[in-house]
Amino acid sequence: MNGIREQDGARAAETAAVKPGRAEGRDLFGIADLAEEFGITTRTIRFYENKDLIHPARVNGARVYTRRDRARLALILRAKAIGSTLSQIRHFLDLYGEHGEGQKSQLEYVVSESTKAIDDLETKRALIDDTLSELKAIRKSCLECLKDL
Repeated sequence: MNGIREQDGARAAETAAVKPGRAEGRDLFGIADLAEEFGITTRTIRFYENKDLIHPARVNGARVYTRRDRARLALILRAKAIGSTLSQIRHFLDLYGEHGEGQKSQLEYVVSESTKAIDDLETKRALIDDTLSELKAIRKSCLECLKDL
């Protein structure tokens, strides 16, 4: 199981762009708060925690998430929505460092990975276009044969 249902992923992708008013004035969040905000399950959040992508503190046994955890979760969900693997996401998050010292490396990584993804998608689109053209020609030929019968 990938830890996030398809419908959760689509909804999370829409929500993952952190909306300014949502967390305003708040520094700590519960797991249910984040799950509701991003339209995902608490199980999904625990999955990312188990994969060492987010690191909530514990207060009396309950998970407590900081603004940084929330921002990381938003990035994770956006990255998953565009097809990034967990290892790519981990690498991206690790580049940031403790205090943002790796921001340039992060941006360079995103440029590199997005360039590869764009090239791959353009290749796939060309193959799809070729297949569509071939199928249309086959259909047209079959329709002409049917007229003659």
